[in-house]
Amino acid sequence: MPELPEVEVVRRGLERWVAGRTVEAVEVLHPRAVRRHPGGGADFAARLRGETLGVPQRRGKYLWLPLAGRDLSVLGHLGMSGQLLVQPEDAPDEKHLRIRVRFGDDAGTELRFVDQRTFGGLSLHETVAESAEGLPDVIAHIARDPLDPLFDEAAYHLALRTKRTTVKRALLDQSLISGVGNIYADEALWRSKLHYERPTANLTRPRSAELLGHVRDVMNAALAVGGTSFDSLYVNVNGESGYFDRSLDAYGREDEPCRRCGTPMRRRPWMNRSSYFCPRCQRPPRVAS
Repeated sequence: MPELPEVEVVRRGLERWVAGRTVEAVEVLHPRAVRRHPGGGADFAARLRGETLGVPQRRGKYLWLPLAGRDLSVLGHLGMSGQLLVQPEDAPDEKHLRIRVRFGDDAGTELRFVDQRTFGGLSLHETVAESAEGLPDVIAHIARDPLDPLFDEAAYHLALRTKRTTVKRALLDQSLISGVGNIYADEALWRSKLHYERPTANLTRPRSAELLGHVRDVMNAALAVGGTSFDSLYVNVNGESGYFDRSLDAYGREDEPCRRCGTPMRRRPWMNRSSYFCPRCQRPPRVAS
């Protein structure tokens, strides 16, 4: 599933290619693509027609397009394989095209939502009244992400110390910190020399600050090269895959030598996913006797 860097790359592309454009027509080609919109496909198309799209916004992994002058936003759920592509109007339809948005101008491009596995979709939602960025109400509970200038490090450290959890669970808890997924959690933990099952209650303020620093570093590095892609399912709005996977230090490197100490990396099942770590650099916590 796309994480913060991948979603931010898409957001930047949408800002360049669709912000300020007025919707002329919407074509919903698969009902599952609008299943989160209560009114269904016809209502989604009718309500979006004639609206002008504002500057795309993001919180963590969540992306939305505010409607100019309205307390409404189009929320994009990318799911496992969702893609928001800006394509020439005469380009052949993608095999898994689910929604087409045409604009009332002569730019010659349209917005397409393509989703092979149909876990994602688009939906219209009211925005939180006090939110300057037009935050959709359905994601109001999502915490700010570590790249957000308003992210509260002190509050995050306090939450870690008071919450009975482990460090990787805390990194993936979107109510504490948003945008971090399995890949970048493993990368930040490797850089911090922390085992994924390390309890958060005994993390000192300097250690949690160091971890946050590594989270930011790995995300900024991924942003610089367009995100991480292990197959053709993640692409930016121009259909190009990210390639930060070439620089990964932990994720996907089972049995390969640790780049720090040379010990073979390990993979362990974890919450229906996998955790990759170095058994020497990231020693597991001691079990209380």
